[in-house]
Amino acid sequence: MSAQSWFAPAAARLRTANPYVVDAALAVLVLFAASLQWIFPDEGDDRLTLQGWLLGAATALPLVWRQRAPFTTACAVSVATPAQAMYHAPPPDVMYAGLVVLYTMAARGKPWQRHFMLVGWFLGVSFVMQHKESPQPFEYAFQLLSITCAYALGMLARIQRAYTAELEDRARRLERERAADTARATAQERARIARDMHDILAHAVSLMVVQAEAGPVVVRSDPARAEAAFDAIATAGRDAMGQLRRILGVLKEEQRNGTSPQPGVKALPALVRQVSGSVGLRIELITTGEPRTLPPDTDIASYRVVQEALTNTVKHAYASSATVELDWTEEALTLTVTDDGRGPAAPGGGHGLIGIRERAAACGGEARTGRGPDGGFRVVVRLPVADRQVAPG
Repeated sequence: MSAQSWFAPAAARLRTANPYVVDAALAVLVLFAASLQWIFPDEGDDRLTLQGWLLGAATALPLVWRQRAPFTTACAVSVATPAQAMYHAPPPDVMYAGLVVLYTMAARGKPWQRHFMLVGWFLGVSFVMQHKESPQPFEYAFQLLSITCAYALGMLARIQRAYTAELEDRARRLERERAADTARATAQERARIARDMHDILAHAVSLMVVQAEAGPVVVRSDPARAEAAFDAIATAGRDAMGQLRRILGVLKEEQRNGTSPQPGVKALPALVRQVSGSVGLRIELITTGEPRTLPPDTDIASYRVVQEALTNTVKHAYASSATVELDWTEEALTLTVTDDGRGPAAPGGGHGLIGIRERAAACGGEARTGRGPDGGFRVVVRLPVADRQVAPG
């Protein structure tokens, strides 16, 4: 087992451990290190006294509160350490507790606390070394370098913790943004499907209602016309069911083999023939300009816009004729549906006209509705052409 694979889980467990247990264990470890001079006395001139050991213990015991009160702990250790050094019975070889609190203050302390403690320890060590008997130059370098290294390690830990927190915060933000994008896309897709279902049902039901109302009137006088009316009802119902199955298949995320795509501009002649043949409305389809390839959403929107406009004509206009115009230019396709009826009763139009405006806006276009120049009602929708390739004939 490698050292790195062992260290990472151990560090993770240490971060999540009880701070009382961790700090108590650290205090015991520092006390043991400070007691080594008594456990293994050398043959030098340093005296070993109980008071000296108690001062050494005073540098270690405050570490029990290291994480809960770091600055207070640092101050207590900063007082006990020079006291032990000045007592000389014996002086500490290594300032174990001092190194721990310097690391802690650099990693967790406020800026003024960190600076105060670093400067204080530099001055304190320099002062104590001046009062030591026969200090050696390497001892100055060792003590000052120890302080610098402990403080630097604490600052590295602070930077690493801040970097990790920033990464975690960024990950949380990205997750929230991803969830918001998903919810927004879901809402847009649901709105699109709702518009499609409204267009399909409104168109089919309108044709079926008109034919159902006409059928009983001519069932005795003109059986052939009544039979045609019932056939139109069945055809409209089957068409609506087919389109609804495709939409519900998308909702269920089913891959249906052999299903035709949703209708677009090329299906408009069939739509005009269906409406004209079903309700007896004279509809003229006029195309000007050179047809071009439309993006899929714009292609579907163009069909639905004309379908909804004709549905409104059948339901509300009481018209006898209508005109569907397709004007192709380099930049856009303009769809104009005009009838000679009376138009919608509401000033702003019903849900159908609102759906037309939403579809146009979703494709980057615009829609205008209102009275025609010769009376009746007119719907004008301009949809941008993104792909300028000529549509295949």
